[in-house]
Formats: sequence, structure tokens, C-alpha cells
Amino acid sequence: MFQVNDLVMYGTHGICKVNAIGCLAISAAQEDRLYYTLKPLYEEQHSAVYTPVDNQKAAIRPAVTKEEALELIDQIPEIETIWVIDDRQREGKYKEIMQRNEGTGWLQIIKTLYLKKQKRLAEGKKSTAKDDFYYNMAQDLLYGELAAALLLDRTKVKGLVEKQVSHEES
Repeated sequence: MFQVNDLVMYGTHGICKVNAIGCLAISAAQEDRLYYTLKPLYEEQHSAVYTPVDNQKAAIRPAVTKEEALELIDQIPEIETIWVIDDRQREGKYKEIMQRNEGTGWLQIIKTLYLKKQKRLAEGKKSTAKDDFYYNMAQDLLYGELAAALLLDRTKVKGLVEKQVSHEES
């Protein structure tokens, strides 16, 4: 069980702070059930997100530590890219990775699509809308989590990651 003030990753909401744990006084909540009240750190439109403490299906996990974040960034050169020719199979692979809710998978998507985007730009082409969707989602989740762990701005984290990925091109 998480504690108040813990940082957690919660589904597509990304990095969240546990603001409270307790019963909710709202009609949609079960009276005798404990809920986490989560505050997404980088979502302006959500003031709070609620999820039952005992929900086994919730995609919630502890956020990475500073050491784990630095280790993840150092691993970028060894992370394999995803090269699936068929568009539907590739999208299915991206969905599967996103549902795992973990940084290595997000890095795999970011690295793959960053390198693919650079190649397409060199050929005078744009990236596809689907690729942009998964690239942006993976970036939002990963950079938010790493920024919280490293106490950095997300743009600085993006620079660190892209620097590691761009070494692959050289």
C-alpha cells in the first residue's frame, strides 16, 4: 500500500502524488472502501484522480527513484528498437508496450520513433499521425516520471534522452 506523499505512476495520467487515502463521500464510491486520491503532476485538467486501494487491475506502481532513473537513461544505447513492417502489427506492439506501464518500454518506443522520424525527415517525409501519437504519449509518461525522480524540468529530461538516442545515429 502506498503512503500519503508517495509518487506513483498511474496509467495514462502519468506521475501522480498520493494526496490522501481514505473513504470517499461521493455517490459513485463504495462507502466502506479505501481510495487513493491522486494528483497528476503534469495534468492541468484533472484536479484529482481516485482509485480503490484494493483495485488489482489498476495500472499503478511506485515511481522510479533517482538511481533507477539514471540507470534507465544509461541503458538507452542497449535498448532495442521496434521494427515491425505491418502498420497494424506495429500499432498493436506499441499498445502492448504502453499497457505494461514501464520506462524501458516507453524508451523503446521513443528511441524507435525518434530514429524513424529523423530518417523520414532526411527523406523529406513527415512522420505518421499514429507514430506521433505513441511517441508523444511515451514521452509524456517517461519524461514526467524521470523529471520527478531527478528533480529536473521535463524539457531537460527530453534533452538527456535525445542526446543518448542521437548517439545511435552517429
